[in-house]
Amino acid sequence: MIANAIPANIPLIYLRKPSHLRFKVVWCSNSFSLGKNKEIAGGSGGVERDFLAFHRSTHLFKMADSTVENSNSSLSLQSDCNGGSGFGTVPPDYAEIIVVRHGETMWNADGRIQGHLDVELNEVGRQQAAAVADRLSKEYKISAIYSSDLKRALETAQIIAGKCGSVEVIQDPGLRERHLGDLQGVVYHEAAKLKPKAFQAFISHKTNQEIPGGGESLDQLHQRCTSTLERIGRKHKGDRVVVVAHGGVIRSFYKRAVPKGPSSGKILNTSVSVFHLSDREGWLIKSWGDVSHLSQTGFLQNAFGGDKNSG
Repeated sequence: MIANAIPANIPLIYLRKPSHLRFKVVWCSNSFSLGKNKEIAGGSGGVERDFLAFHRSTHLFKMADSTVENSNSSLSLQSDCNGGSGFGTVPPDYAEIIVVRHGETMWNADGRIQGHLDVELNEVGRQQAAAVADRLSKEYKISAIYSSDLKRALETAQIIAGKCGSVEVIQDPGLRERHLGDLQGVVYHEAAKLKPKAFQAFISHKTNQEIPGGGESLDQLHQRCTSTLERIGRKHKGDRVVVVAHGGVIRSFYKRAVPKGPSSGKILNTSVSVFHLSDREGWLIKSWGDVSHLSQTGFLQNAFGGDKNSG
């Protein structure tokens, strides 16, 4: 059920960028939709891969209050340019979990499938991590930081910890990206030719389909990472914690919170989403996919590794 529809002319995201770059203007109709968008390419030199550098003076991020309700799980988007959902004390009956995707890697930029392979951040990824760390240090009082034990997430978490009073980073393999079997290390656009069986398994709509070479099914990924976040939430009721993870993991979190909701869309590098986990209300999303801290750094528009087609 969709409640509190957004008024017709309020944009969800409006990004002005130089005319030679591809960009998206996302707006809403009379009812709330995360899925509707229009892609605009300006000039003859539009690019798909380049990260989008845009300036703070031309960046507007506005999202009206809205709620998507489904049984005991709901999505409540209450975000402004700071992305905050309230920085005060967390009530003792729920945990506030700030979920951050890791920064960019060279394999993200090259379109190479990572999975469990341990790829470190590139220089842009470190800049993104520094930007989100600076943001979180000003907005939130953090009790703990959890991270996947893969380098790209762990380094992002360590950079955040350094800015947030040297909070300990707790490594948890349950937050790893989906194991993608024989596709790991393969450039995505070559995967269908080089690893046809694994690629067909990957694009299958069957959620119980495992990937040849030890790869996980979507069901296995969902069970692993959502049970990990449940455990973290139970341990940290009344606390605000950061969890640094991967695109596939964060999409599973979204699916757990809003099983019948609109698509989660692309999970951009170092995007910030805020979840509330409680016994009474289940999983609640307070804000989703905010990258306003990247106004000087930019990001890969294709969100490789953070979209459903690449990882």
